[in-house]
Amino acid sequence: MTTTQHVHDSSLSLAGRRAVVTGSTSGIGAATVRLLAARGAHVVVTGRDAARGAAVVDDVRRAGGSAAFVASELTGAPDHLRETARDWAQALGGPVDLLVHNAALCPPVDTFALTDADLEATLAVNVRAPHVLTAALAPPMIEAGGGAIAVIGSWMATVGHAFVGLYSATKAAEEQLARSWAAELGPSGIRVNTVSPGATRTPINDDSDAVVVQMTAGTPAGRPGTPDDVAAAVAWVVSDQAAYVHGATIAVDGGITATRS
Repeated sequence: MTTTQHVHDSSLSLAGRRAVVTGSTSGIGAATVRLLAARGAHVVVTGRDAARGAAVVDDVRRAGGSAAFVASELTGAPDHLRETARDWAQALGGPVDLLVHNAALCPPVDTFALTDADLEATLAVNVRAPHVLTAALAPPMIEAGGGAIAVIGSWMATVGHAFVGLYSATKAAEEQLARSWAAELGPSGIRVNTVSPGATRTPINDDSDAVVVQMTAGTPAGRPGTPDDVAAAVAWVVSDQAAYVHGATIAVDGGITATRS
């Protein structure tokens, strides 16, 4: 191995890092957990489904990585979320170094069909929880020497769509929070960026596969995205190789936002 290759590889390593990926019992979150763990991070898997969480942890451990599941309900009150943040740090044995805000709700309805319950839950999970959790986890992260936060955005944050308007709005809000956090936390050693998937095959859209295929047919990539596509960008942006990347929105969308007519 050449010196150049060694430096390249080590700059992608996450050995010794303590990571949390919200909503990581399936889809993009689970793929991100597997890759962060494969790069050496000790990862907390979060979500409401303990069986699916245990399955992801088993996958990681079979591959030689380190992970633990902590059940997390992100619609809870702020005090509950702060308690959840403490539970994550306890499971990791120290302050969180890498935080990936992936959990999201996406009611697949128009404005008139959206229920009050779905409105409240979507705002809670997609906006309030990331805000409260960042406020809780960033100070110990700074005290420990810094870290990285990645927000999972969406291509729909940049376009108008007849459905999922609330989801799109929350993703735009979360992307703006990431920019503000980059300005606020960057000087203290925390990099914050957004990874913005396009039309990606995940459990959230299992029943709309034909729509996803049609939506991406005319894109430069010519296919739907996969959770692994997104996870690769997350693993890079939280690594030392992306040390000079602050406040960016990285479109992992097959070109759909750049070329959509």
